[in-house]
Amino acid sequence: MKSIHSEELSIAILQPDTIWENKEDNLTQLTIHIDKLKEEHPVIDMIVLPEMFTTGFTMNPEQFAETMEGATIEWMREIAVEQELAICGSLIIRENKKFYNRFVFVKPNGEVEFYDKKHLFSHAGENENYTAGTKKVTMEYKGWKINPFVCYDLRFPAWCRNTNAADIMIFVANWPQTRIGHWQKLLPARAIENQCFVIAANRVGLDFNNLYYNGQSAAYDSMGNTIVNMNDNLGYTLFTINKADLSATREKIPFLKDKDRFEFLL
Repeated sequence: MKSIHSEELSIAILQPDTIWENKEDNLTQLTIHIDKLKEEHPVIDMIVLPEMFTTGFTMNPEQFAETMEGATIEWMREIAVEQELAICGSLIIRENKKFYNRFVFVKPNGEVEFYDKKHLFSHAGENENYTAGTKKVTMEYKGWKINPFVCYDLRFPAWCRNTNAADIMIFVANWPQTRIGHWQKLLPARAIENQCFVIAANRVGLDFNNLYYNGQSAAYDSMGNTIVNMNDNLGYTLFTINKADLSATREKIPFLKDKDRFEFLL
C-alpha cells in the first residue's frame, strides 16, 4: 500500500459513452476501460467517473436506485481494494424512502464517503424525483482535502466557495453540448477564485432524450490553466498534480485569506 500522504497524485478521468438506463453494460464498459488503463499505467492514485455513470441522467430513480450495499458500490470497492486506488463518481441511491444523486468516493481500504447533490436541475425535473443534499462535504485522501460536487452545483459559486482550504474540487457531470461553453468557462473560474485544482468528468454520446454530450472532461490548476482536456474523445486521460505547485501559488498571491465569511441558511 502506498504512503498515507503524497505530495503528488496520479489521476485518471474516464469519459464514457454512457448507455441509457443499463447498469450492467455500463459497468462492463467501464471495467474494460479501467483494465486497459491499469495495464498501460500501473501506478494510479484516483479514477474519476461522471455523474450517474451506471444509468445516464435518468428521471426514473425508482427503477434504478441502489443501496449503499448494492452491486455498484461493491464493484467500486473491488476496484479500489484490488487496484489500491480511490474511485469516485455519482449514482442513484435509495435511502429512507428517498432518492439521491450521490457522489460516492471509495478509498483503497474499502472505506466509503459520499456527498448528495445539493443543487437539483429543475429544468429537467430532477428536483421532483430526487432529494437535495444539505451538507457540503470535505474528504481527505493521502493528505489532500477534496470537495466533491455534482454537475449543476458548478453554477453556484457560493456553495463551491473554498472555505476550508480544500486542495481539489471534483465535479462529475452529464453536461450536454448545448451548454458546454458554460462548462468550459465555469470550471477554470472555480479554480481561480478558490485557488485549488479542479477536476471535471463528463460523458460523451447521445442519450434517450436526444441530448448530445461532447465530453470536455478536464483538469485545471489553481491559476485556471488547463492541465488536460479530453475534448470529445471516448476513454480516459491521465495526469499528475503536485501539492508544491498549489502551495507556491497560494504563498505568492494569498487571495484566500481575504475571502468573505458567511453561513448557509438551509
